Amino acid sequence: MPYIEREGVQIHYEAAGSGPPVLITHGFGSSTKAWEGQAETLSDAYRIITWDMRGHAGTDSPADPAQYSEAATVDDMAAILNHLGIEKAVIGGLSLGGYMSLAFNLKYPGRVRALMLFDTGPGYNNPKGREAWNETAFRRAERFEQKGLDALGQGAEVRISVHRSAEGLAKAARGMLAQFNDSVIRSLEQIEVATLVLVG
Repeated sequence: MPYIEREGVQIHYEAAGSGPPVLITHGFGSSTKAWEGQAETLSDAYRIITWDMRGHAGTDSPADPAQYSEAATVDDMAAILNHLGIEKAVIGGLSLGGYMSLAFNLKYPGRVRALMLFDTGPGYNNPKGREAWNETAFRRAERFEQKGLDALGQGAEVRISVHRSAEGLAKAARGMLAQFNDSVIRSLEQIEVATLVLVG
């Protein structure tokens, strides 16, 4: 499996095809494997790049909780593009991956050719809504801490994912799934690229 290393963390990615680049990010608890069908179909016309977020599947699960954050995730995405010699790409993702795509656009708007947002949201500008979301994220973390990888359940996405660390998933829930400000939702008006939104 191909990797890059950033700040001591090995990050797994996959790349297929040779057309215009598309970087796609999975949802929480999923992995690159969730995109295998799309990558196979679209790689005839596009360079499809998928990757595993920190704590997930083929990417490392650092011991330090501070290494799991929105900022670290966005910079991991940029590092993958840098490694592949890509300045600008279509950026997209599912659920948490879609949120991180919006966060990437906020930090690196000049590197985004277009956005693809699947079953995702931009976070909360209401502190009470964000607090309720975070309580859910923290409960998910607690389930991983108590039940290990059995907390993933038996869904189709889970069955095709190969996770190595319940501790990594718990830290990802606390540091990446949880949200700590309203910067992403406030940035929506700044989006200047074509954006595909799919829900369902």
